[in-house]
Amino acid sequence: MLKTLNLRQNNNKMSVKLNKLVVLTGAGISAESGLKTFRDSGGLWEEHDVNEVCSIEGWYRNPKVVLDFYNDRRRQLKDAQPNGAHMGLAELQKDYDVHIITQNIDNLHERAGSLNVLHLHGEMTKACSSRDKGNVIDIGYQDIQVGDKAKDGSQLRPFIVWFGEAVPAMEDAIRLTSEADIFLVIGTSLNVYPAAGLVDYVPSSCQLYLIDPNHVGRGIRRDCRIFQENAVKGIQLFRQALLSHQAV
Repeated sequence: MLKTLNLRQNNNKMSVKLNKLVVLTGAGISAESGLKTFRDSGGLWEEHDVNEVCSIEGWYRNPKVVLDFYNDRRRQLKDAQPNGAHMGLAELQKDYDVHIITQNIDNLHERAGSLNVLHLHGEMTKACSSRDKGNVIDIGYQDIQVGDKAKDGSQLRPFIVWFGEAVPAMEDAIRLTSEADIFLVIGTSLNVYPAAGLVDYVPSSCQLYLIDPNHVGRGIRRDCRIFQENAVKGIQLFRQALLSHQAV
């Protein structure tokens, strides 16, 4: 497997610098773990009004509806398990400097063993103050109820970036993307901004790959190898491509 970009002298010892593999993941990678996507047929947007359960305006209108929605998602996550795609990305850490930028709010990447995971849209197993989103606590798979308070006395809310809110992690995501030697997009429609705009920051010298069973790569304005497969099968094909030196 190709590992080496260059060799450098470090304390009189030769050290290996690993290729930096940056992965942008979306709901499609967790679908095979039983977690519903949002936009696909039968997805969460068909069952819920996005403006009521995933927007800051919905929170102000009816916090209980929002809390109930995420309490349900958290219970489902508790029973879900990482699938072969999550595990495959974790295994690539043996040979690559892997950094995952995920739009997902689940913890399946971490549970699969991935060490460098940047959550763009927050984390379902955390809560924060409704007054100060920097006041964050781990809640695991517990429910949040109306009346549950943060340390500052405000109502606890899910630690989620809702529609209508800024995405604080975007600056770090852009930096990681601009440093990539290999960039993989998996399980995302590339319709949600600002995350979808990360593809524009991929260096011209970087190998770009996309895994998705749907036609989602039409907006990519550069060479891109596309595996039109689900996440688990797609990761297998991607790893084979790396092994056969196609990621040079």
